[in-house]
Amino acid sequence: MKRIITRYCQAVFGLGSLLILSLWLVACKDNFLDEKPLASLSSDVVLTSKAGFDNYLTALHQAAREELSYEDNHDYYFTLHSGTDIATTGQEDARPFRNYVTYLTPAANTVTKYWMWAYKLMLVRANTIIVYANKPELKGIWTSEAEKNAIIAEARFFRAYTHNALANLYGGVPIVDTIYTGPKTDFVRNSRKQVYESARADLEFASQWLPATVEKSQEGRIVKAAADHLLTEVYMSLGEHDKAVASASRVIDSGLYKLMNARFGSEKDLPGDPYSDLFKLGNQNRSSGNLESIYVWQFEDQTPGGQGGTAGNNILRGWGPWYINLRDPDGKAGMIIVDSLGRGVGLTRPTTYFLYNLWEGNWSNDMRNSPHNIRRTMYYTNPASAYFRKPVEAKTTRIDTMQNLFPTLRKIEGKVGKSGNNTTGRTFSDFMVYRLADTYLLRAEANFRKGDLAKAAADINVVRARANAKPVGASSVTIDYILDERARELIAEEPRRRTLIRMGKLVERTRKYNMREDTRSSIQNYHEFFPIPQTAIDANFSAKLEQNPGY
Repeated sequence: MKRIITRYCQAVFGLGSLLILSLWLVACKDNFLDEKPLASLSSDVVLTSKAGFDNYLTALHQAAREELSYEDNHDYYFTLHSGTDIATTGQEDARPFRNYVTYLTPAANTVTKYWMWAYKLMLVRANTIIVYANKPELKGIWTSEAEKNAIIAEARFFRAYTHNALANLYGGVPIVDTIYTGPKTDFVRNSRKQVYESARADLEFASQWLPATVEKSQEGRIVKAAADHLLTEVYMSLGEHDKAVASASRVIDSGLYKLMNARFGSEKDLPGDPYSDLFKLGNQNRSSGNLESIYVWQFEDQTPGGQGGTAGNNILRGWGPWYINLRDPDGKAGMIIVDSLGRGVGLTRPTTYFLYNLWEGNWSNDMRNSPHNIRRTMYYTNPASAYFRKPVEAKTTRIDTMQNLFPTLRKIEGKVGKSGNNTTGRTFSDFMVYRLADTYLLRAEANFRKGDLAKAAADINVVRARANAKPVGASSVTIDYILDERARELIAEEPRRRTLIRMGKLVERTRKYNMREDTRSSIQNYHEFFPIPQTAIDANFSAKLEQNPGY
């Protein structure tokens, strides 16, 4: 699964941009431009064998991972955290969601890039696999109907993942469930419910046909539990809470997964705890002994056709403080880059609410707040400083306290790559998209929405027991409590903005808990959803693509 397809002749066009293809074809009618290709990577050539479909699925996995790794400045995954209840931007210049009114517009980079990731990468690749696999003339390449359906199921999982993400971010969007051979400029928005229903149908098919497990060589491939995990969320978005409980229970009761309650993996003999072990290098996949992980984005260092150099997992760069800017009390450079800390730039910073308020009553006993999981003391790293290896004193300037020095989530830390270049801020740690603790918290939410607070509390307490935190009583369970527990357990992992939007809590909790006054005061009710990108509206000139209210 760590192979990457880097070149395609299959057109990967977004909404409206198919017009470019037709203009190009008109301009190339002259015979002297005709060429006889010696080789071709078109879909008609590649998708004629089981190996071709496997290669295309690899490309689909690569596109999915791009949600994290493609952009690291102010697009994609970091923007699903900044400007929420648990995270803000640490940088002091104009950064995402510092001011909602001025930033979140139909022309914002984040708004456009997420749309393009969905429609130009994910849906095109997923639909190509689905359409071609169902072609009658290709029936002979499959050893069985089950083999074909497993390929289709994996692609349908990703199609559902994408449509669900779009519905959570933008509300109602066009459902795209096929490929187009010519220009299409008349897309219309489906309702949000229709988008979720489309995702549900895809995931129910995927749950039926995906394998329960895969071989070590195929780690990262989608399994049945990943479909059931996402199906739990989609069922809740549709108000079908009994089905949500059932789908989560299929994962929890399968016997294949368990919360990691004992030390394991690459650093099990070093200081740490079971929670910190989840995030150590090499510990994300099942082959490491991690039976909690369900779906993992795969990264590999210095691999031909894969990542290397400045590519890779950039979560450390985004969430880590820009500590190398710190001066010691003599006014001299107090820091150099060290392997264990990497090079963060403070794009995303936990809020005071997360760093302090969420641990009240459990400050010393909750494992997730231990020094192994939140680094609250920094030490000077420059041997040339008189303060080398001494604790960094409390700082008072705004840029120091917001960007250069703040308690750090140690789950983001990772070792320098094979290149030895530790200035990029990237690691090559795999990234857990879904793990069992999240499944328990989704089932807790479903049980709460059913009105069964006792079962909701029981699921939450499974997660809290692993963390050695005090159990919660049934009468104390609320949606806000569930969101608090998700923050304690899943910060920097779950796409927080999508979770808050799905629950209808983004605006309320950002106003209440974000630490920046300009963020709290600027967020308006209409910011619950992203705007539709203006580029998509303009390109869709044969029909009106309605804008979200307020923009």
